[in-house]
Amino acid sequence: MSSREQTFRNISDTAIWAAIYRGRENERPNGLFRDPFATRLAGERGRQIAGAMKSHDRYEWAWIMRTVLFDRFIAEEVAQDVDMVVNLAAGLDTRPYRMALPPTLRWIEVDFPPLIDYKEEILRKERPGCALERVRLDLADEGARRDLFRRLAGSAKRALVVTEGLLIYLTPEQAGSLARDLAAPPAFQRWVFDLASPGLLRLLQRQVGAALDAAAAPLKFAPAEGPAFFESYGWKTLKVRTPFKEASRTKRLPLFLRLFALFPERDRPRGKQIWSGVCLMEKSGR
Repeated sequence: MSSREQTFRNISDTAIWAAIYRGRENERPNGLFRDPFATRLAGERGRQIAGAMKSHDRYEWAWIMRTVLFDRFIAEEVAQDVDMVVNLAAGLDTRPYRMALPPTLRWIEVDFPPLIDYKEEILRKERPGCALERVRLDLADEGARRDLFRRLAGSAKRALVVTEGLLIYLTPEQAGSLARDLAAPPAFQRWVFDLASPGLLRLLQRQVGAALDAAAAPLKFAPAEGPAFFESYGWKTLKVRTPFKEASRTKRLPLFLRLFALFPERDRPRGKQIWSGVCLMEKSGR
């Protein structure tokens, strides 16, 4: 990558960044999951980003554990009669191809048109294991997304919403608005997302903030109250799992962090704590 070229061109490049790490996990003999499509999706642009972000590789475990925890929550919910998964800002996710999913499950991916066009071209010869539909939509268009949510909920009995790697790019107002819109359709019963603490947000801003700011994709959302932020928008917390503890359990933590893993796990951030969690929420009926 030339010195004049931005590390990230836009927010969609962060999906390529995530695919880099999934591709590496696929190459491990003891990989925690298999994603045979990730390296192909990352492509040459992925190799450029990997070179520019090499110093961030020490946090590869966090990316991998986030994927593992989302996989686990999705598998558990699908086993409990979820008939639709709505993946918002789906990026280059390949779960419909790589996970064991029932063929009757409807999986909806929503993202920007150029990203979906690129993904469909790369995966055009592959077959998903469930009924896959892709929707080209800017989720910032509130009217269009509400129309979409109503349409999807009208043909589902019990839907799971997935937003992996999305909320941190929203303002608190945008996150609250999205939560309220997701709580409106009766069929949208569960929601899984990842969340950062203010302490982690500040750390990430120091490390990668400049590159993301240059791509008009600044990191913004990290509520001090953790998942409780969403209670006033119609959601209650069912489960929270931290990538940190999962990395400790699977012996993926760097040596210098292993001592901290001995402390009890917390389901929400405290003060300036550096914390992240993958949260499963249920509609509260408010």
